[in-house]
Amino acid sequence: MVRAPFRAAADRVRHLLSPSARPKSPSRKPVPGDLAESGRPRPYVRALGMLGVVVVGAWLGLLAVGSIRTPVGPMDTNMTLRPSLTGGSKINVSPLGALELDSHIAPLRLDVDVDRLDPARSQALVDQPERFSGLQDEVTRDVAAGTRELAVRSCVAVISGATALGLVVYRRPRRALAAGGLALTLLAASGVSAYATWNPKSVLEPKFSGLLSSAPSLVGDARSIVTEFDIYQQELARLVTNVTRLYDATSTLPVYQPDPGTIRALHVSDIHLNPAAWHIIASLVEQYEIDVIIDSGDTMDHGSAAENGFLDPIRDLGAPYVWVRGNHDSKVTQAYLEKFGNVRVLDNGRAVNVAGLRIAGTGDASFTPDRTRPVGGRAAAELEGMRLASALRDQEQAGTPVDIAVAHDPATARQTDGTVPLVLAGHLHNRVNEQLKGGTRLKVEGSTGGGGLRAVQNEKPEKVRASVLYLDRSTRRLQAWDEITLGGLGLTTAEVSRHLPEENLEKDAPASPSPTPSPTGSPVRPTPSP
Repeated sequence: MVRAPFRAAADRVRHLLSPSARPKSPSRKPVPGDLAESGRPRPYVRALGMLGVVVVGAWLGLLAVGSIRTPVGPMDTNMTLRPSLTGGSKINVSPLGALELDSHIAPLRLDVDVDRLDPARSQALVDQPERFSGLQDEVTRDVAAGTRELAVRSCVAVISGATALGLVVYRRPRRALAAGGLALTLLAASGVSAYATWNPKSVLEPKFSGLLSSAPSLVGDARSIVTEFDIYQQELARLVTNVTRLYDATSTLPVYQPDPGTIRALHVSDIHLNPAAWHIIASLVEQYEIDVIIDSGDTMDHGSAAENGFLDPIRDLGAPYVWVRGNHDSKVTQAYLEKFGNVRVLDNGRAVNVAGLRIAGTGDASFTPDRTRPVGGRAAAELEGMRLASALRDQEQAGTPVDIAVAHDPATARQTDGTVPLVLAGHLHNRVNEQLKGGTRLKVEGSTGGGGLRAVQNEKPEKVRASVLYLDRSTRRLQAWDEITLGGLGLTTAEVSRHLPEENLEKDAPASPSPTPSPTGSPVRPTPSP
């Protein structure tokens, strides 16, 4: 009974593709070139039919036998080739998440499923710590051996699957062998494409994502988040902690590794009175051993004195806090923060030395507590940027050049082009990474508060964003950065992706310092939120 539908489908395909399957119609006069004259389908129909048989057969073959189990270091893994439109590689660490790499472009994707840690091999590493020094080479050898075995098995699976389905459909050995040959040709073309586009440095920019399905059941729905916000904050902080620890584990791949002398700066922005942000920041400070926190403004919503108590957790974050005023922060807010021992408030181009960096910044040119359009708009922001650029040039002439400039509005930050290596901003509630014409890199951070508590009024809560910047202590230039993205109030997703300046990607040594950053992607121009 189960075989009947399959047999019927195969008979129908065979009927459509077989040269003798269509009898001539006696009631119709033949027309030159007509299908009915020869009883044969058009050549392109046969070619498409053959291609369909090959693709389906190859796919079925890969599903049936196109995978292998192989040890990789202390782990037992399952390697599989899957049809894909974009290619790449995906390392699944169920149930925690996956590590995605843009390793190649081909219609095949390599999936590596980590099944378990082998107790004996893991214990051997614990008992003999000196083996960690050779673990990277061991993993490389294991992956190479597994890939070779997978390639051979996949060839057999693809050819066998296409030949078997061709025999079922056409019932002619020659056509079945032709299907197998075409499958081999397509597989060889895919292999050539993968080889030609192979990017071994793709591990320099891994993308980790995970579905934490248990978090909503632990925290509760949106109504319980309001009534039990403390529990929500603790779970969100735990989420960040677990994700960053897992990311540290995946960083044992040959990626950029900050040395002990690397300066780690945490860039946050647009918290907008979301108290959960302090728990997230504190967790990031601990996990990444942050040397300095840089806040590019809009910490408040209205800038009123009644809101000042919201800022008190800054005292206990465990790192110096550099802050500039945003368009939702008032001079009252600024005066309150200036009393904190670990806070450095920057305004009117003031520069400070913190954690081995010289940082200068200015407050926003406008104050809009009611979310109206800023008075003066872009012109006022650009004028403030010109003042900041002038202060940066004065610092250069005085022999104390600035390493990082900070402003809230990107329109202000852009005016510093050519006067500083790196300028940070916020305001847009989205990320921008752009190399400006004068050589300055502009980095705009999203909302570390997920747009603030007002975000729950939106159809979809904003994501929570922050970035860890790695700077060389000797040159004080940006070497790499990690972008941390959480799924907002839903607590459903977490993602950490590593990025390097393009000139670092071109070097064989992943941790080599470079004095002149260059762009890593096309700039994004989102619409600012007032």
